[in-house]
Amino acid sequence: MAEGEQRASGETVSVDFWFDPLCPWAWITSRWLLEVEKVRPVRPRWHVMSLSVLNEGRDLSEEYRTVMQEGWGAVRICIAAEQRFGGDVLGPLYTALGTRFHHRKEPREAETYRAALAEAGLPEDLAEAAESTGYDEALRRSHHDGMGRVGYEVGTPVISVQGVSFFGPVVTPAPTGEDAARLWDGVLLVAGTDGFFELKRSRDRAPVFNAEE
Repeated sequence: MAEGEQRASGETVSVDFWFDPLCPWAWITSRWLLEVEKVRPVRPRWHVMSLSVLNEGRDLSEEYRTVMQEGWGAVRICIAAEQRFGGDVLGPLYTALGTRFHHRKEPREAETYRAALAEAGLPEDLAEAAESTGYDEALRRSHHDGMGRVGYEVGTPVISVQGVSFFGPVVTPAPTGEDAARLWDGVLLVAGTDGFFELKRSRDRAPVFNAEE
């Protein structure tokens, strides 16, 4: 469906979004998608991928290896919450985790997880999942569902709309209002273009976060 047709019909478009709460770029893109939801008839559906899974077996610096080891906790908690309460809890939980990680710079540890869970209206005992490998099989399934659509040479964010999946858009800071809408219209345009694969340029700035949600 073209952008103009979508607005004329008012038909809601579902957008699948794979995230790791650890990734600042995915966080910014997710905030953009929430802005789009205010000005276009879209419905985000949240799914978990894992940078820790993606980087298994790769030659990493010691610093990044430590980050990847810490990264297991939040994604396991997300999977545990999804298993117990369904996929609709992932959006609020992602917001609570991401705000703490990226805006408040809180550590990736049990106290932060419990506070995020409480804010999202979820039981704090889900924080125990951070240390449990019992959720890893389901985590890997969710991860591969997203990454298998775009290839393993990229990371997160991954979005899927109208049967087409992309890595990105990677943008900073998150566009708002009609700027957010125009970027969304562009995503629909390329999604509807047969044979379109990518646009790419080098990043020339670090992630820029808007005011704390």
